[in-house]
Amino acid sequence: MIERILPKQADQEYFGHIVAYYIFVLISITSMIRSLIHVFFVDGGAGVIAGLNLSLGGENIVFAFGLWGVSQTIYALIQLLVAFRYKSLIPLMYVLLILETLGRMLIGVIKPPILQSVPPGGYANWILLLLSITMLYLSIKKIRE
Repeated sequence: MIERILPKQADQEYFGHIVAYYIFVLISITSMIRSLIHVFFVDGGAGVIAGLNLSLGGENIVFAFGLWGVSQTIYALIQLLVAFRYKSLIPLMYVLLILETLGRMLIGVIKPPILQSVPPGGYANWILLLLSITMLYLSIKKIRE
């Protein structure tokens, strides 16, 4: 199983379930859109999407969201590169996606923000986590040679 997650060679060979592949492509495109919102929205998505109160120190929050957007854009580019060029790394990318999602959820518990409304990620994280775990299983389950 470990060699399915960490293949000796990164290439176009993908033996997992086709559904896991297409879900990965969809997640990759969604990641790109999300990251570009943080980069290009005037408030970086901090107020209009995340529901943060920007009245006190808002410029710093917007700056942080812009930085986060750059990181997300790089991550999304890697996801898209894997989806279309290095398919053998899809299981590894699901592991990273699970860890990243769990990390964000944990930060929300350790350092709970004061929100005006629940951001989309508040619900989407749970969906993404369950979906990623299921797709990891499907991506490492060898169904074709």
